Amino acid sequence: MASHGRWGLLMLCAALLGAVPALAQSIGDARAGREVATSLCSQCHQIDGASRDPRRVPPGFGAVADMASQTELSLRVFLQTPHGNMPRYQLTRDETDDVIAYILSLRAR
Repeated sequence: MASHGRWGLLMLCAALLGAVPALAQSIGDARAGREVATSLCSQCHQIDGASRDPRRVPPGFGAVADMASQTELSLRVFLQTPHGNMPRYQLTRDETDDVIAYILSLRAR
Protein backbone atom coordinates (compact mmCIF):
# COMPACT_ATOMS: atom_id res chain seq x y z
CA MET A 1 0.00 0.00 0.00
CA ALA A 2 2.84 2.40 0.83
CA SER A 3 4.34 1.92 -2.64
CA HIS A 4 1.00 2.96 -4.20
CA GLY A 5 1.06 6.16 -2.15
CA ARG A 6 4.60 6.96 -3.26
CA TRP A 7 3.71 6.18 -6.87
CA GLY A 8 0.72 8.53 -6.68
CA LEU A 9 2.86 11.25 -5.12
CA LEU A 10 5.47 10.78 -7.84
CA MET A 11 2.80 11.06 -10.56
CA LEU A 12 1.38 14.22 -8.92
CA CYS A 13 4.84 15.81 -8.81
CA ALA A 14 5.47 14.91 -12.44
CA ALA A 15 2.14 16.45 -13.46
CA LEU A 16 2.87 19.64 -11.54
CA LEU A 17 6.34 19.93 -13.02
CA GLY A 18 4.86 19.50 -16.47
CA ALA A 19 2.53 22.44 -15.78
CA VAL A 20 5.36 24.83 -14.84
CA PRO A 21 6.20 25.84 -18.43
CA ALA A 22 2.53 26.58 -19.08
CA LEU A 23 2.37 28.75 -15.98
CA ALA A 24 5.54 30.58 -17.01
CA GLN A 25 4.15 31.55 -20.41
CA SER A 26 3.32 35.19 -20.78
CA ILE A 27 -0.28 36.09 -21.26
CA GLY A 28 -1.78 38.12 -24.03
CA ASP A 29 -0.38 40.04 -26.95
CA ALA A 30 1.11 43.40 -25.95
CA ARG A 31 0.67 44.84 -29.47
CA ALA A 32 -3.02 43.97 -29.47
CA GLY A 33 -3.27 45.38 -25.94
CA ARG A 34 -1.86 48.70 -27.13
CA GLU A 35 -4.57 48.80 -29.82
CA VAL A 36 -7.30 48.17 -27.23
CA ALA A 37 -5.77 50.80 -24.93
CA THR A 38 -5.56 53.30 -27.80
CA SER A 39 -9.22 52.87 -28.65
CA LEU A 40 -10.63 52.72 -25.10
CA CYS A 41 -8.17 54.22 -22.62
CA SER A 42 -6.20 56.97 -24.35
CA GLN A 43 -8.97 59.55 -23.92
CA CYS A 44 -8.06 59.73 -20.20
CA HIS A 45 -4.76 57.85 -19.68
CA GLN A 46 -1.35 58.39 -21.22
CA ILE A 47 -0.85 54.93 -22.60
CA ASP A 48 2.58 55.20 -24.23
CA GLY A 49 4.52 54.65 -21.00
CA ALA A 50 6.12 58.10 -21.06
CA SER A 51 4.20 59.37 -18.01
CA ARG A 52 5.58 57.70 -14.91
CA ASP A 53 4.25 60.16 -12.33
CA PRO A 54 2.19 58.10 -9.86
CA ARG A 55 0.48 61.28 -8.59
CA ARG A 56 -1.15 62.02 -11.94
CA VAL A 57 -4.89 61.29 -11.99
CA PRO A 58 -5.66 59.17 -13.82
CA PRO A 59 -2.21 57.61 -13.88
CA GLY A 60 -0.38 56.93 -17.11
CA PHE A 61 0.16 53.30 -18.01
CA GLY A 62 3.91 53.68 -17.35
CA ALA A 63 3.20 54.67 -13.74
CA VAL A 64 0.72 51.80 -13.41
CA ALA A 65 3.30 49.35 -14.75
CA ASP A 66 5.95 50.61 -12.32
CA MET A 67 3.84 50.09 -9.18
CA ALA A 68 5.71 47.62 -7.00
CA SER A 69 2.52 45.73 -6.20
CA GLN A 70 1.48 45.40 -9.84
CA THR A 71 0.97 41.84 -11.05
CA GLU A 72 -1.03 40.12 -13.73
CA LEU A 73 -3.60 39.19 -11.10
CA SER A 74 -3.90 42.69 -9.62
CA LEU A 75 -4.40 44.18 -13.09
CA ARG A 76 -7.02 41.55 -13.93
CA VAL A 77 -8.96 42.31 -10.75
CA PHE A 78 -8.71 46.05 -11.38
CA LEU A 79 -9.91 45.77 -14.96
CA GLN A 80 -12.93 43.72 -13.85
CA THR A 81 -13.95 46.05 -10.99
CA PRO A 82 -15.78 49.38 -11.44
CA HIS A 83 -13.76 52.43 -10.33
CA GLY A 84 -15.10 55.94 -9.79
CA ASN A 85 -15.45 57.83 -13.06
CA MET A 86 -13.75 55.13 -15.11
CA PRO A 87 -16.02 53.77 -17.87
CA ARG A 88 -17.23 50.22 -17.32
CA TYR A 89 -15.89 48.48 -20.41
CA GLN A 90 -16.75 44.83 -20.90
CA LEU A 91 -13.46 43.47 -22.21
CA THR A 92 -13.27 39.94 -23.52
CA ARG A 93 -10.83 37.57 -21.82
CA ASP A 94 -8.41 37.99 -24.75
CA GLU A 95 -8.68 41.80 -24.62
CA THR A 96 -8.07 41.74 -20.87
CA ASP A 97 -5.02 39.49 -21.35
CA ASP A 98 -3.73 41.76 -24.12
CA VAL A 99 -4.13 44.98 -22.10
CA ILE A 100 -2.40 43.34 -19.13
CA ALA A 101 0.45 42.18 -21.37
CA TYR A 102 0.77 45.70 -22.77
CA ILE A 103 0.82 47.41 -19.37
CA LEU A 104 3.38 44.95 -17.98
CA SER A 105 5.53 45.45 -21.11
CA LEU A 106 5.91 49.10 -20.09
CA ARG A 107 7.74 48.34 -16.84
CA ALA A 108 10.93 50.33 -16.43
CA ARG A 109 13.78 47.90 -16.90
